[in-house]
Amino acid sequence: MSPKLTETALYAPVKSFLEGQGYVVKGEIGPCDIVAVRGDESPVIVELKTAFSLQLVLQGIDRQAVTDAVYLAIPAPKRRQLGDISRLCRRLGLGLLLVSPRHVEAMADPEPYRPRKDSRRKTMLLKEFSRRVGDPETGGSAARSPRMTAYRQDALRCLAHLSTHGACKVALIRKATAVERTAAILQRDVYGWFVRAERGVYDLSPKGIAARSRYALAIEVIGRTGAEPEP
Repeated sequence: MSPKLTETALYAPVKSFLEGQGYVVKGEIGPCDIVAVRGDESPVIVELKTAFSLQLVLQGIDRQAVTDAVYLAIPAPKRRQLGDISRLCRRLGLGLLLVSPRHVEAMADPEPYRPRKDSRRKTMLLKEFSRRVGDPETGGSAARSPRMTAYRQDALRCLAHLSTHGACKVALIRKATAVERTAAILQRDVYGWFVRAERGVYDLSPKGIAARSRYALAIEVIGRTGAEPEP
């Protein structure tokens, strides 16, 4: 395992990297770890840290008041962290340099951030918001399982109907519950709650019967709120 680099050990590789691109480089100019100048161009500022941190990000943002060309220089982080760090730097318009004793790699250059909107993700988000009845989940509890999604609520509507009426045809369940995706829910049976009694007819499995008691309160809330129309 290679020894951990100190901030001062990062200086020489970064200085050499910038000088190789024609910059005159000096350390500890004002509050800046490194300032590099090339002709009449705007100066380049580099902040050095032995690990990525909020303090480093705040320093980089502060230096953007002087120049748009601000880099954060750190030893290479763990691979699973690198993507998140690179995306954050790009979003903030900061450059990112990965430094080893003999090599410097520019992972991101300081450019204005222009986010690409994902219309599919937006549609899915709003669809889930529209379909979900009430507010059954506490914000910040995403790790809790199982989550009361709109899909689970629709499956519970089907479960409650079968619990009350026994085996039913898909069409009758759909009409009674107003769940348009009834057929898909019963056929896919994600939660193991349903069994096919005969063609087009479904009933509860033993797991579904047990779920009726487990989700009794949720079913009651869904029943009081009423089925909301599909978007």
